[in-house]
Amino acid sequence: MRFSKLPDLRASQAPLAPCIADTTTSLSNGEFHSKVLVAAGLFSELGVNAGDVVAIMLPNRVEFVVAMFAAWRLGAAITPINPNLTPQEAIHQMTDSGARLLINTSGDRVLEHVPSLPVDALHGGVQYGAHFSARPVDDKAALALLIYTSGTTGLPKGVMLDHANIEAMAEMSRDAMQITATDHCLLVLPLFHVNGIVASILTPLSAGSRVTIRTRFDIETFFADVEQLRPTYFSAVPTIYALLNALPAEVKPDTSSLRYGICGAAPASAELLTSFEARYGFPLVEGYGLSEGTCASTINPLNGVRKAGTVGLPFPGQRVVLADDRGRHLPPGATGEVLVQGPNVMRGYLGKPEETARTIVDGWLRTGDLGRFDADGYLSIVGRLKEMIIRGGENIYPKEIEDVLTGFPGVLEAAVIGVPHETLGEIVIAYVAYRAGQGGAVEQLNEHCAARLTRYKRPAAIHVIPSLPKNAVGKIDKLKLRALWNEQHG
Repeated sequence: MRFSKLPDLRASQAPLAPCIADTTTSLSNGEFHSKVLVAAGLFSELGVNAGDVVAIMLPNRVEFVVAMFAAWRLGAAITPINPNLTPQEAIHQMTDSGARLLINTSGDRVLEHVPSLPVDALHGGVQYGAHFSARPVDDKAALALLIYTSGTTGLPKGVMLDHANIEAMAEMSRDAMQITATDHCLLVLPLFHVNGIVASILTPLSAGSRVTIRTRFDIETFFADVEQLRPTYFSAVPTIYALLNALPAEVKPDTSSLRYGICGAAPASAELLTSFEARYGFPLVEGYGLSEGTCASTINPLNGVRKAGTVGLPFPGQRVVLADDRGRHLPPGATGEVLVQGPNVMRGYLGKPEETARTIVDGWLRTGDLGRFDADGYLSIVGRLKEMIIRGGENIYPKEIEDVLTGFPGVLEAAVIGVPHETLGEIVIAYVAYRAGQGGAVEQLNEHCAARLTRYKRPAAIHVIPSLPKNAVGKIDKLKLRALWNEQHG
């Protein structure tokens, strides 16, 4: 079933049933279908055709989902842009993706040659186009999502996910999580992430269930929403669960509607998972995956043994193995790089055939993560080959920050590491060395970063030192930097 046809299908089967809502808007299936037709007509009038890319730079709201399905109806792809990015960061994604249209809050252009549409235009009206009457494009091989993720080198790159990828992932998720038309998903994760789109939008909507969107996770209102809206599940990152678990003991919400919470995007401790379930009375189901694998590759089973501290078993339809540095598959108990194979594996990185060839080898997605299977086939993630830092569920790659720091006048070298943090999991720490005879205040470096990096990527601390340690071949030795941080901070 093509997602380009899903609004039509839902409207024909149950036009009055609830579909999607946020804090200001609530749409039935019929109303959602109508909104998608209006948006598709408007996009078509603005020149969007099959094979084009529509950029959506919006906070979590119903219109994000309307725009996404409207683009798919035309055979176009979408690239979601974090609305908190700096103009410099957004321009890279717009340019690299070749976006033909931008949907944002204000309607202001990011690139002069790319038209920008204010989100209010999606509500329709005479001046904003008419219903799009043509049949939805039906092409399983068409590009659906361009999700931008940073690499260890260079600027963020576009993960190409086609309709075959997202359909396979949604089907796997529906089956594994037992999602039916009676479910109600509460979305609190950002929609510019594949997790938010796939786990909290595509999976429930394709099952015939409903979604309620919140702009962001808010610890002050989350449980009030649970009590009022009565959702049956939600997806979140370990940081959110840690914050909820740290609420005062007198906080005792009614969570009886929740069947489970999905936990992913970063490792969670067994202590957090077991403590949370004991306190709030519903299980946390931990999983693991990458954007390159369309969100998820392993999950702890709902009906069966859930092993806290592991990321569970491979999804049916996917193969997950461990390999050594030569690509040889390893037996249970050994530690190696996690490899994934299945219909959910990305088409590749946009315009980067060499990086794609290094990442997808003989049909296997090399994740860069180190894992270990136990005797029952449950996977534990034990480390990372890549230097990715995960701060509160957000993936941060040191090279992007290092490039910003070395762009500051007088900076000779910069190195970024992740260090443990009780709530966020990891935070960013930077070390900078100036050229001889030059220097600058740390406050200036912080201002420089603030102008070029969105908030979660900015270093929590910048240390200026005379020179950065090197290894035998002259590369910066980050192991020594971590040892230095541990020596100074414990």
